[in-house]
Amino acid sequence: MAMKLHFDPNQTYQLDAVQSAVDLFDGQPLSAGEFAFSLDGAESGVLLTEEGIGNNLLLDEDRLLENLRSVQARNGIEPSKTLQGLHFSIEMETGTGKTYVYLRTLYELNQHYGFTKFVIVVPSIAIREGVVKNLEITKEHFETLYARKPATHAEYDSARVSSLRNFAASNAIQILVINIDAFAKDANIINRPNDKLSGKNPIEFIRATHPIVIVDEPQRMETDLRKQAIANLNPLCTLRYSATHLERYNPVYTLNPVQAYDLGLVKQIEVDSVTEESAYNGAYVEIEQFLPRKTYTAVRLSLYQNTNTGVQKKSITAKVGEDLYQKSNQREAYQNGYVINEIDSADESIEFSNGQRVYLSQPIGAYTDAVMKMQLRRMIDEHFKKARRLEPQGIKVLSLVFIDRVANYRVYDRLAEGEGGKFARWFEEIYREYAADPHYRDLYPYTPAEVHNGYFAQDSNGHWKDSSEGRETIADSSAYELIMRKKEELLDINTPLRFIFSHSALREGWDNPNVFQICTLNETHSDIKKRQEIGRGMRLCVNQQGQRVWDRQVNRLTVFANETYEDFARQLQAEIEDETGVQFGNRVKNRRERQPVTYRKEFYLDQNFLDLWGKIQHKTTYRVAFDSAELVKKAANAIHEMPAIHPPRLRSSRARLQMSEEEGVTGHQIAEKVEQLAPAHPEIPDILGYIENRTNLTRRTILRILKTSGRLPDVLINPQQFLDQAIYQISVQLQDLMIAGIKYETLDGQSYDMMLFEAKEIESYIDTMLKVNQPHKTITDYIIIDSGSQPERQFAQDCESNEAVEFFLKLPDWFVIQTPIGPYNPDWALILKNDRRLYFVAETKSVAEGQVDNLRRHEKLKIDCGKAHFAEFDKVAYRQVRTLSELMD
Repeated sequence: MAMKLHFDPNQTYQLDAVQSAVDLFDGQPLSAGEFAFSLDGAESGVLLTEEGIGNNLLLDEDRLLENLRSVQARNGIEPSKTLQGLHFSIEMETGTGKTYVYLRTLYELNQHYGFTKFVIVVPSIAIREGVVKNLEITKEHFETLYARKPATHAEYDSARVSSLRNFAASNAIQILVINIDAFAKDANIINRPNDKLSGKNPIEFIRATHPIVIVDEPQRMETDLRKQAIANLNPLCTLRYSATHLERYNPVYTLNPVQAYDLGLVKQIEVDSVTEESAYNGAYVEIEQFLPRKTYTAVRLSLYQNTNTGVQKKSITAKVGEDLYQKSNQREAYQNGYVINEIDSADESIEFSNGQRVYLSQPIGAYTDAVMKMQLRRMIDEHFKKARRLEPQGIKVLSLVFIDRVANYRVYDRLAEGEGGKFARWFEEIYREYAADPHYRDLYPYTPAEVHNGYFAQDSNGHWKDSSEGRETIADSSAYELIMRKKEELLDINTPLRFIFSHSALREGWDNPNVFQICTLNETHSDIKKRQEIGRGMRLCVNQQGQRVWDRQVNRLTVFANETYEDFARQLQAEIEDETGVQFGNRVKNRRERQPVTYRKEFYLDQNFLDLWGKIQHKTTYRVAFDSAELVKKAANAIHEMPAIHPPRLRSSRARLQMSEEEGVTGHQIAEKVEQLAPAHPEIPDILGYIENRTNLTRRTILRILKTSGRLPDVLINPQQFLDQAIYQISVQLQDLMIAGIKYETLDGQSYDMMLFEAKEIESYIDTMLKVNQPHKTITDYIIIDSGSQPERQFAQDCESNEAVEFFLKLPDWFVIQTPIGPYNPDWALILKNDRRLYFVAETKSVAEGQVDNLRRHEKLKIDCGKAHFAEFDKVAYRQVRTLSELMD
C-alpha cells in the first residue's frame, strides 16, 4: 500500500496565517461573494454568449484598510498608513507549510464569503510542480475539512486553452495554476484571439471572473512587465506568499526564520565543513569570471599570493600578456610559464605560456577532488548513523547531493546509456565500505547502484544534461516532475533509493521532508544561496504513516560544505537580514541610531585641558638597537620549539547552528576530524630569499638561525607551512628585541594641532555612547565606549563621579604613538586633584596589572612602547589598569 501523507489541521501558526487573510474581508456578505457575467460577442459579430460566475467584492477601500490595520495589530505588525493597492503580503519561512496555508485560505475564503475563482501564479516550473503536487496530496484532506465542497484544480496548458471556458462557467471552487511566463507577453497564446473561443483572447475568461490571485514567490515577479501581467488578470486582490519578499505591500502576517526556528517548526541545522589546511605549496589557478572590455577581454582569477601575513588565496584581474608571477607578488610556484597567452570566454578557458589550459569551474593546483570526496564520505557516514537510529522507528533517511556538472555523475562519451562519472564511482566505493561495516551490515539489503540516482534535465536522446543557472527550459521540467511526482515513493522505506543527485540549478520550488543531509559538490566555492541550499531539507520529517514527527532530536539537517561553519553561518545570517529584514540584536546596527559627538563650547580655553595638552602634544620618533647574536639564539630556539610541520591535510568540523534575534546565526563545534592528503613532492622555493623579503634580515643571519634550529629538514614536508611558521617565530623574537631596546625622542617643532579635535567629526551608535553629566570634567557631551566593553564604561563613569579626578579625556583615534609594530592609541588621560602629574591609562577594557598575559601579544608590546614613550615626558605617568581604584592605590 502506497504511503499517504497526513496533514495536521490544527497547527496554530498556520491557522493564524489563514485567519489573517480571511479577516481582511470582514464585513463582506457571504451571499454576495459571486456574480454572474456575460462575455457577449456582439462587438465582434459573434452571436454566441458565454455565461460565467465570478468573484464580487462589496467592501470599499476604507473598510479594507480598517480590516488590514486590525489584523496587523493582532500580529504585531506596524499599521499601514494607507492601502498599497489590493495587494497583501504574507511572510512564511521555507518549510513551514506556506503552500498548505494558501490552499486552505482559498477554501476558507469560499466558506466565509462565497469566493470561487482563484489563480495561483508561479515564477518557475519547479514551483509549479510543487504546487500541483500539493493540490493533489491535500485534496482528500480539504474535502474532509470542508464537507466535500466541490473544487477543481488545473494547470494552465497553452494547447488546451478552451478549458478556460470551464474555469469561468463553473460555480464550484476553481483553482488555476499558471506560470508567469505563460501570460506576461503579448505574443503568448493566452493573449491572442483563438478560434476555439469564438475569437476571444483566452485570458478574457480569467479576467471576467475577477479572480483572487495567489502570487507564490512574488519577489521573482517584481519587474514592470510581470507586475503588469498580473494586473491584466483583473484580480479582486493579490495574496502574496514568500519567505523572502522584495516588496512587502500591506503586510498581513509574518513568520520569519528566527521565529520558525524558536518554535521548532523547521529542522535544526548542523554544518559539517571540509577545508584544506596548510595546502599552499603549488601553483593554484581558478577562473572566477570573464570580464569583457571594449577592446579586450580580462579575467578574474583566484590564486595563491604572497602577503605580509603569509600566503593567502586572493582574487586578481588579469589580461593577455600578464604574468601570474608578478600578480602573486613573486610567488616562485608561478615563476615558470604562467604568462597568460590566451583568454577565450567562448570556450570558458585561458591558456598559459607553458601550454597549460584552465577551464571555468575546473581549477588547477588545488586539492579539489580530495575535498569533494571527503565531503561525500562525511555525508555517507552521517547518513548511515542517522539511518541506523531512525529507520527502525519508521523514519526513512534521504540524502541530497547538489552538483554543478552532470558529467561528474554520468559520462556519455563512450556508451549510449552512459557510465558513472567520478562522483558516482566515489559514492559506490564509499557506500560499499559502510555497507560492509558490522555496525551497518543489516541496514540496507541493496546494491550501491540501487540506492542512488540522478534527477536532471534530459536532451532529445534522453541523456542527462546541465541545467542553466537562472533560466529554465522545457528539458528541466522532466527533472522536476520526477522529483515532485514521486514524493511518496521516495518516502516509502521499501523503496531502495536513499541518495539523490541533482543539478545545483534545480534547487528551488521542491523539497522532501526526509532529507536529513545536503551536500553541495562544486569544483569551485559554492555560490548557492545558503537559504536555498538548506531550504530543500528544512521541513520536519514524516514517518511511514505519513505523520509529521516533531522531535527536535530527530529533526536535524546536516549540510556538508567546502567552507568553514563560521563562513557558512555568516553568509546565512547576511541573507536572512537582507531578504527578511530580521535584525540580529547588537550584531546589526540601526543607521538612524547614529548621532554626532559635540565638543563643549570653548573647551580649548579650559586651563585643565591646556595643562594636559601642553604635556602631550609633542610628536616623537624612535630608534632601536639589538644584539644580532642574541636574535640568532632566541629565534633558533623558537623555531626548534615550534609545532610539528605536517603535510597538507583536510579538516572536517561539525558545528550546530543556532538562531536568535540577540546573537544572530551562531554555532558551536561538536566534532572534528583531520585526514592527511596523499604525499606530494612540492618544489622547494628560495628559502633564504623568501624569509629575507619578509624580515629584512641578511641571508647570513637567516641561515645561521635555520641551521641552529635543527628544523631545516622540515621544509621538505610542507615548504609553505614551514616558511610561514619560521617567519612568524623570527618576527616575534625580532620584535621583542627591538622593543626591549627602543628609545623615543621628541621631534623639534612637530606637535599635534589642537584644532584637530574640532576638525575630526565624531559620530557613533547610541548604545556605544555614555552621556556626560559633569561637562566641566571633560570636553565632549558624550564619551564613545568600545562596544561591549563594560570595564571601559565603568572607568568613564567613575572618572566623572569621583571627586579626586579633576579632569579626564578619552584620547581621540588620531592621537597615536608610532611603534615598530604599528601605531598605538592609549585610552585615557587624567589629571588628579592635588597631583601635579598627568596620568595616561592603557587597556581599561582588557586587563588589570599582573594579568598582561591575557592581552594579545601585539597589544602588550605596544604598551611596552607606550611606557618607553611617556618616560621621555616630564611629570607624566603611564599606568596599565582596569579600574580607577587601581590607579588611586
